[in-house]
Amino acid sequence: MDILDNLNDKQKEAVLATEGKIRVVAGAGSGKTRVLAHRFAHLVNNIGIDPGNILCMTFTNKATQEMRTRISKLVASGNTNDFVCTIHGFCVKVLRRDIHRIGFPKSFSILDDDDAEMLAKKVLELHGLDRTKKVVEGLRKDVAYFKKITCPNYIMEYILPEAPKYKDVSDFTPVETFIHYQALNYCLEFDDIINFTLHLFNTFEDVCSYWQRNLNYIMVDEVQDCNGSDWSIMNIISDFYNNLFIVGDPDQAIYEWRGALPQSFIDWNCDKTIVLAENYRSTPNILDVANCVISNNTNRIPKDLFTEKPSHDNVIHFHGENEGKEAAWIAQKIQSLCEKSGNFSDCAILYRASHLSRGIEQELLRKKIPYTIWGGVRFFERKEIKDALCYLRLIAGDDDLAFSRIVNTPSRRFGDTSMKKLQSMASEQYLSLYDALRENIESWHNTKSYAPLKNFISLIDDCRELKDVSSVSELLNYVLKESGLSEMYRTDTEVERLENIEELISSIRFYESANNDNEISLNTYLQDIALFTNADYKKDGKTVKLMTIHQAKGLEFPYVFVIGLSEGIFPSHRSMRERKLAALEEERRLMYVAITRAEELLFLTESEGYNFQTSTDKFPSRFLTEIQQSFLIREGEMEESLWKGSKFLSDTIDREITGLMPISRFNVGDEIAHQYLGHGIVIEVSPDGSRLKVRFGSDETSDRFIMAKALL
Repeated sequence: MDILDNLNDKQKEAVLATEGKIRVVAGAGSGKTRVLAHRFAHLVNNIGIDPGNILCMTFTNKATQEMRTRISKLVASGNTNDFVCTIHGFCVKVLRRDIHRIGFPKSFSILDDDDAEMLAKKVLELHGLDRTKKVVEGLRKDVAYFKKITCPNYIMEYILPEAPKYKDVSDFTPVETFIHYQALNYCLEFDDIINFTLHLFNTFEDVCSYWQRNLNYIMVDEVQDCNGSDWSIMNIISDFYNNLFIVGDPDQAIYEWRGALPQSFIDWNCDKTIVLAENYRSTPNILDVANCVISNNTNRIPKDLFTEKPSHDNVIHFHGENEGKEAAWIAQKIQSLCEKSGNFSDCAILYRASHLSRGIEQELLRKKIPYTIWGGVRFFERKEIKDALCYLRLIAGDDDLAFSRIVNTPSRRFGDTSMKKLQSMASEQYLSLYDALRENIESWHNTKSYAPLKNFISLIDDCRELKDVSSVSELLNYVLKESGLSEMYRTDTEVERLENIEELISSIRFYESANNDNEISLNTYLQDIALFTNADYKKDGKTVKLMTIHQAKGLEFPYVFVIGLSEGIFPSHRSMRERKLAALEEERRLMYVAITRAEELLFLTESEGYNFQTSTDKFPSRFLTEIQQSFLIREGEMEESLWKGSKFLSDTIDREITGLMPISRFNVGDEIAHQYLGHGIVIEVSPDGSRLKVRFGSDETSDRFIMAKALL
């Protein structure tokens, strides 16, 4: 059978386009891997090119393995080689051949994350600095920034034996010490692999020429996610024969925030562009929704996905009165879908940020639906959530495990030696660890930990008195502030930690509201929540998959639920405030990726409640308004005011990120209804429309200044 059989016309056109600069715009589910594998086989089988002169670069090792497997089925045995690899894998081949030219041995080492973390700790120790996780992560980010921005010529300045700063280490910063250690020990970080390769290409003409003249054909996958250095590698090695075949989809570019350059793909000056728009994954109903959303982006190469698959049920948009109702609806729907086959792995729940999994996890556990957090940990198993709950456990009563976890969180200079000393005291005096610390605190009088430990004891004792007169949510808020946990997570390099803490508080408030008729104590809450943290079922392949949309890239599932579709959460207003309109387009691409993971059925869900991201009530995402209404089936009662609130909120952020002043939806003379203050008349509107002066009575003594967003 000819390798061109079973390809559609556009796929065949791409496979046969062997000469020149070719750009393939491959829509989601359009068979791009199939095209790359068949093109490689066509070059070998039909044209007779030696596989050793073809370079096929992918982005991940998983993609590389998939590519090799597919190629091996299309070519004769032995015609798949090491030049089917990742971009970093190719660069390692270059370095192994010629890195000796800059004084490194061919046996150079590559630091993985654990190695780099250990090196960072060693550097911090040499400089007499703390080696906490936050400081270690901060140093590693500083090193990356230094190499990319501050000193992009760091190889010439610090690495080479003749470098001006190779030996002068007397006044090195921790960042410089880190790089100096790399030079002395011949070890490279992940980004160094690309940077060292570019240095060799730009410094030694014969090194560059060797690769240029030996690679007749170069193919690169997922090019929309390539950064500037990746593009430099591609352009340099293809500069002799000019046979560069790139495949990508700007509509699926979701890593611009970490340096990817989708615009380079869009603007690339190529000899030919081929668009693969026929989708083999999803139903027409799902593709209609995807096309509606992504068409609102301007920074793209226009295309509309289509399929020959038969139509299925329309996409469902569910609106819940609260997050609990949203989670319950999702769990019930999953049970209904899987009750016959029992194959829960057909279902995937996707979300913009990991903290959104909390309510879903609780409901799945309640319904005994097995699930797996894909590439992450369960909400109640996350470090910051365990830390907060352990404070509550210690306040509720003596709990040595909780004490051991939080006595040095945040740091109180209470290390292993102090813990062993305290454990000995507790054993001898038949006390809990906390009571032993309180009774023997003077043993630490002459240490740096004395004052922090005294404050810790005062906090726990105060909270033990407050627990009987405060709600659990109020108590936790107080603990987070007074213990320093809030500040620690506010400055943490992992932004989601603070979002997860906010989600925990929100979940406790929902718990208190749902149990308003019952007497709620701290112990009651901790006992109930323990049910949700107990993962006592066997983990196997037949589980519902929960993951962020970024983690879902490249995957597909029969049934997909995209949850938390509230304006401010998705799209993320935090991202949009940081990166303006570029972030809005990337958020929309993220939505497009989420939608196109679905094969048969797609469910879009959101709910009412409070939104920490916007400090307002929750309103539906603008992405839901961009979908033609005939393409959706709506479930759940929804007031029209929610759509108005959504538009007002999205208009406000849009004007903020474009630098335009917002236009108020309120005018002088408007009558408004306030939940607590009653009916009033607007008598003033601030220039930016964000603040109103409202008269709730007959004279000026009843005037109140109200934030407009509070009336949405």
